[in-house]
Amino acid sequence: MDLSLMQKRYHVTTFGCQMNEHDSERMKGMLESLDYRAAEEQADADVILFNTCSIRETADSRFVAHLGHAKRVKKERPETIIGVGGCWAQSLKDEVFQQFPFVDVAFGPGQVHKLAEFLTSDSLTAQGYFEFEGFAGDLPDKRTREHQGWVQISVGCNCNCSYCIVPQTRGRESSRPFDGVVREVERLAGEGVREVTLLGQNVNAYGRDLRDAGGPRTFAELLAAVDGVEGIERVRYTSPHPKDMKEDVILAHAQLASVCEHIHLPLQSGSTPILKAMRRTYNRERYLDRVALIREHVPDCAITTDIIVGFPGETEEDFQLTLDVCEQVGYDGAFTFVFSPRRGTEAALITEGLVPHEVKVERMERLVEVVQRRAHERAQRFVGRTMEVLVEGTSRTDPSRLRGRTRHNKAVNFTGLAQPGELVMVEIERATSQTLAGAESLLARAGAGVG
Repeated sequence: MDLSLMQKRYHVTTFGCQMNEHDSERMKGMLESLDYRAAEEQADADVILFNTCSIRETADSRFVAHLGHAKRVKKERPETIIGVGGCWAQSLKDEVFQQFPFVDVAFGPGQVHKLAEFLTSDSLTAQGYFEFEGFAGDLPDKRTREHQGWVQISVGCNCNCSYCIVPQTRGRESSRPFDGVVREVERLAGEGVREVTLLGQNVNAYGRDLRDAGGPRTFAELLAAVDGVEGIERVRYTSPHPKDMKEDVILAHAQLASVCEHIHLPLQSGSTPILKAMRRTYNRERYLDRVALIREHVPDCAITTDIIVGFPGETEEDFQLTLDVCEQVGYDGAFTFVFSPRRGTEAALITEGLVPHEVKVERMERLVEVVQRRAHERAQRFVGRTMEVLVEGTSRTDPSRLRGRTRHNKAVNFTGLAQPGELVMVEIERATSQTLAGAESLLARAGAGVG
C-alpha cells in the first residue's frame, strides 16, 4: 500500500500582507512536522485552513466566499477540519463560531502555534485561541521559494492610526530577540536562501523594547548583522513607518552590500490635515524630507508607497496635495486603496465629511494615472543597463521566458537559461510602469557589478 495515501492532507488559503504569507509558511511547516502533506484542492484536504486579513473589505468578502466552499466540503465529509486564522479571526474572536458554526478552530496571529496543539488533542471540539504570545517565526516553515525567506523580526504595533485595525489584531509592538533573528537568517543561508525579507508592522521601530545585556538594539544594527551572514545576497524589509525612518537606516542601503536599493515608504495622504486625522504622526514636510534624504544617500533607490483615497474629510484640495506628492516623488510603484471603515477603529465612527463613493472612484482613477505615468518615466532609467536579477521561475505570461526581480524590486521578464535561485545579469531592453524586459547577458556575470 502507498503509505502517502494514509497521510492526512492540508490546504491553506492566504489573504493579505507579507506577514500573513510568512505565517502561512509557518502553518505549513508545522503541519508537515505533524506528518501532514499538502493537497492542491480544498476538496482533497483533511484540514482546510484560511489565513485571513482584516485591512480591507475586499479581503473579507473574498474570504467569506472561500469559506462557503469549505462548508460544502465539510457537509460531504463531516470529519474535515476547518480552521480560520489571522487578523479577521482575531477581530471577530468568538463571533467566528456564531457566524460560521461549521468552523472547528479559530486563532489569531499570535496563536499560530496553537494549531498543532488543537490537531493533536484528544477531543477536537471547537476552540478559539486569541491571546498575543510568541512569534510564529520560531515555528518550522515550508517556504514557497527555496531561495527566498521571510524573517519575522517583530509583531504588533504601537501606532494608533485611526483607520487601522492592526493594533487590535496583532497587539502591542514586541521585538524578537536580536540573536534569534540572526540565527534564523544563518539557518536560512545554510539551506540555500539568498534573499531574506525582514517583516514587522513597523520594522524600523525594532529593538526599542529589547532590554538585553547590551541594551536596546536598533533596526540599523540588525540590518548590519544580517548583512554579515555569509550566503545572504539580498536583504529587504517591510514595512517601515515614515516617522521612524532615520538616517542610519537610509545609510544602511548605501553602505551594506546586501541591503537592496528599494524602500517602501507609506504616504497614505499628501495632505497634512488628513495625515493628522489619520493619526499618522508626521506631516507632508517631514515625509518629503525623508524622501530627500533617501535620494541624497541612495540616488538610484526605488521608492514605493501606500495611498488611501477618500478618507473622511478629504477635500479636492487635500487630494490635489496627494497628487502633488506623487508627482514630486515619482514613485516606482504604489498600492492604492479606496477608504473603507473597519469595525473597531476610530475612523469607522466618523459621520461628518464622508466622501461619496463616486468621488472616491473618480479620484482613484486620477491617482492611478499619475502613479503609473511617473512609474513608467522612472522605469526608463533601467533601459540599456545590465541589472542583477534573482531568478524566480518561468514568466507568468510567456512560458518561453524567465521571471525574476532586480535589487530595486522590479519584476523582469527575460530570455535566458538560468534556474530559479540563480543570480544572473540581464540587459534591460524595455520598461513599463510595472515590469522590465530583456535578455540574459552572456558576457556579464552576477556579482561582477550592477548597472
